[in-house]
Amino acid sequence: MGGEPDIDTAEELGTQLVRLQRIRDRKLAQLSAESGGVEGAAFVCLFRLVRDGPMRSSELAALVNSDPSTVSRQVAQLVDHGHVERVRDEKDGRAYVLAATESGRNVAFRLHRKRTAHLALVLEDWSYEDRVSLVELMDRFLTDYERVKPGGN
Repeated sequence: MGGEPDIDTAEELGTQLVRLQRIRDRKLAQLSAESGGVEGAAFVCLFRLVRDGPMRSSELAALVNSDPSTVSRQVAQLVDHGHVERVRDEKDGRAYVLAATESGRNVAFRLHRKRTAHLALVLEDWSYEDRVSLVELMDRFLTDYERVKPGGN
């Protein structure tokens, strides 16, 4: 399956990824405006807490592929808006973990439903086979993207 890199395809893919990132950035800015000033990117942290349960800030930073200072700032916004709280770690009473509140779970559920409905509209004219293929290829691409380090394996 390997072989020589296809530079032309890689170039076009890079262009499309930049396009996707710009669209995502606009959506996150819109989300921030709609949510009373919480950075759109902060909701990535909220979704992980809802999905994976309470965890330490350092663990959350690793899961969202971000640096601890950025996650700390984003979590502070979520705390200020009542979506996340700091609670004592049951395993180590001296430490605190971050946990989604009922408000946070409600917001995450609402945003998830909205995103899913939007994506369904985007794909509504696609065949079933094309939709399945997109998901499979996206998963394969992202798995390989995370695996391959800059400059080679």
